Amino acid sequence: MSGSLTNILTAAQNIVTALNGEAQTTLQIAGNKNVTGMTAQTVVSINPGRMCSVAVIVAGSASGSIYDASSTATATSARLLATIQNTVGVYVINMPVAYGIVVTPGTGMTVAVSYS
Repeated sequence: MSGSLTNILTAAQNIVTALNGEAQTTLQIAGNKNVTGMTAQTVVSINPGRMCSVAVIVAGSASGSIYDASSTATATSARLLATIQNTVGVYVINMPVAYGIVVTPGTGMTVAVSYS
């Protein structure tokens, strides 16, 4: 009988471990950090990770950009990750970054980003 109880407890432990792993993966994909209210070029992260989504709060008059860069100096066209549309809405990026994240909102634009 004790063997059966041990098997049940081991199975329960395996289920909890798997669910925890899935929760962590979901957070990494959806973004577990955010920066809001950006109206000027901002260094969001100086670490590798994932750019998850961008929310355009105020559309402005020009598109913006997201770069795989760790400083404004390295946020060049060679490191362009995505263009931020100048239309209010939430846009999924879901791209890994090797260097960091720099966000440059377009003229008159206000954005928020989620990343991990």
